[in-house]
Amino acid sequence: MTLLAAAVIVHDQTTNRVVLLQRSGNAKFAQGLWDLPAGKNEPGEPITETAVRELYEETGLTVAPESLTLAHVIHAARGVEAPNGFITIVFATRSWEGQLENREPWQHAQARWTDTDAIPAAFLGTTLCALRSYLNAGPQVSLDGWRPVE
Repeated sequence: MTLLAAAVIVHDQTTNRVVLLQRSGNAKFAQGLWDLPAGKNEPGEPITETAVRELYEETGLTVAPESLTLAHVIHAARGVEAPNGFITIVFATRSWEGQLENREPWQHAQARWTDTDAIPAAFLGTTLCALRSYLNAGPQVSLDGWRPVE
């Protein structure tokens, strides 16, 4: 079965910053790498609700589902907890409420606003591709780990 996940790009256009999380040394994978707020879809949960829930659980920021716009789709052939692949629907929002905080310190070393021209190099590859595509109006779909069709 393919794992379904959601990620959120919170973009403050006034300051041209985005919310990033640095994965902790205790994280299940990608320890120390930067990432977008993201998480797994729960059974029976619309993907927009997954995005809203995960963003709040990880950062304390609240967004309305209707404020989310589709930014990117990641389809990976396999993942750490998804041997049969995963699909991450990446949303963007420019409106939120609350103050940024690291609400899952066992999973994330830090949460911070980061200038879009200063994205850390040590970033999880799939979500970095999605973030760069969003910021540069690039492709809206990325494939990871798939063999090219001949």
